[in-house]
Amino acid sequence: MGTALVTGASAGLGLEFAWQLATARHDVVLVARDEQRLTRLAGQLEAAAGIRAEVLAADLTDRGDLERVAARLRSDERPVGLLVNNAGMGLNQPFVDGDLAAEERALDLMVRAVMVLSHEAAAAMRARGRGAILNVGSVAGLIATGTYSAHKAWVRVFTEALAVELKGTGVTATVVAPGFTRTEFHERGRIDTAHYPEVGWLDAEDVVAAALADVRRGVVLSTPSLRYKAVSALLRLAPRSAVRAFGGYRRALPDAAQEQTAEH
Repeated sequence: MGTALVTGASAGLGLEFAWQLATARHDVVLVARDEQRLTRLAGQLEAAAGIRAEVLAADLTDRGDLERVAARLRSDERPVGLLVNNAGMGLNQPFVDGDLAAEERALDLMVRAVMVLSHEAAAAMRARGRGAILNVGSVAGLIATGTYSAHKAWVRVFTEALAVELKGTGVTATVVAPGFTRTEFHERGRIDTAHYPEVGWLDAEDVVAAALADVRRGVVLSTPSLRYKAVSALLRLAPRSAVRAFGGYRRALPDAAQEQTAEH
């Protein structure tokens, strides 16, 4: 048993990570903005799995809140052995005509927070000679769907570089790159998914199980499901001009707000 810290733990993939880690007898540190929702989840996990669930309410786009989470990763009291950088934002807007402040918040959440928390976790874990970092990327990082793709491409390359640096230390770095996954992410982001093919959807339970299995094996690039492994291989081989033909930001549902934040 050990302690896992999960960002974006109140919904979506983060919620599924929290449940699967708890049922595998890991204590958990739950990080998200909604303290009430986290507290309710912590009680459910403790009752169902008999583990310790710690609530750390934080907005990772706020530098003070981010530092509180970083400090928890540095702590030697109930040290964190697995960091899951999952928190994400569904920013459904074009870049040029969009809200730049919203873009900066998305960058802070999906790039800066991942970098800062990975830095603190890696240093603490390396000193102990064991640990793992799991960053949630996306197949979108291989295409060109607005700045979301850019953020997820950064997460993939960053995690690969981190894995190289940590080789031989007892600490691993893994990036999981799922495709369309049934969570609250698209609904909260007011993203129109009516045109997405049914065959393309994955279940959150399967994505999380595959990701955690790959972490245990020390896999660096984790792509759940054979169909997305094939899609990812094709995207890597395809000319970038062909990949860009499918670019653009995601279509919004009617009356969608410019920015909707959600956990993956």
